[in-house]
Amino acid sequence: MKLLRYGPKGQEKPGIIDNEGKVRDLSAHVNDIGGETLGDAGLAKIAALDLSTLPEVTVDRYGPCVSGVGKFICIGLNYSDHAAESGLAVPSEPVIFAKATSAICGPNDDIEIPRGSTATDWEVELGVVIGKEAKYIDEADAFDYVAGYCVINDISERDFQIRHEGQWTKGKSADTFGPIGPWLVTRDEVPNPQSLGMYLDVNGQRMQDGNTDTMVYGVAHIVAYLSKFMSLQPGDVISTGTPPGVGMGMKPEPVYLRAGDKMQLGIDGLGKQVQTVVQG
Repeated sequence: MKLLRYGPKGQEKPGIIDNEGKVRDLSAHVNDIGGETLGDAGLAKIAALDLSTLPEVTVDRYGPCVSGVGKFICIGLNYSDHAAESGLAVPSEPVIFAKATSAICGPNDDIEIPRGSTATDWEVELGVVIGKEAKYIDEADAFDYVAGYCVINDISERDFQIRHEGQWTKGKSADTFGPIGPWLVTRDEVPNPQSLGMYLDVNGQRMQDGNTDTMVYGVAHIVAYLSKFMSLQPGDVISTGTPPGVGMGMKPEPVYLRAGDKMQLGIDGLGKQVQTVVQG
């Protein structure tokens, strides 16, 4: 299933894409696409619906495909070739950092360059959405705790992230730095999350062209690993790292986003995002 949220910011309604690619309204059956909906029982309830009986809707705006996200967790340097372009060693364990949930926005919403920014960058990433509480789980069981997958653009301000002292979180959490969607694709439609092509274009130029098969730590390992340090709750989102081609790694000089730039990014089977950059 492809689940989504549509409508004005703060007024999004739950929806689903039918077999003909039409968006159908789910409001009569679920309150939202969030934690209480994403467990096995909630997804089974939606799967049992006759979508042809649901109202067809025209979408002017896609909202973030998950509501009420409790934790937005990111994995750093999780592609060996991206680590190389960053001039950093491949980590011996997953690098974990947080992205503020206030950064979350719709997949096609404008991206705001923060005040004082000189190095706002892009990162196409595979998002993993948790469906039920995961605590001290085994890697062999990890997929049982995954509701589905989505596209994420992990927007980053490199000066804030690297040149200012402290955690990476400050360079990752500005408003609009976390577009999620357009859809949450349930795990039954993604039998192998480690074989998904992904890309990102800036102003029509291909910057990132990668595949999740080059991740250092795969989805199952990441979910199980995180569950050793914190419980994962339904609706939590994990951003699993980016392939090479980020602006910081461009030669001979880094290339960063400016107001007026346009990004398009996508992952096989998970849809695409289109964003315009504006000054915040």
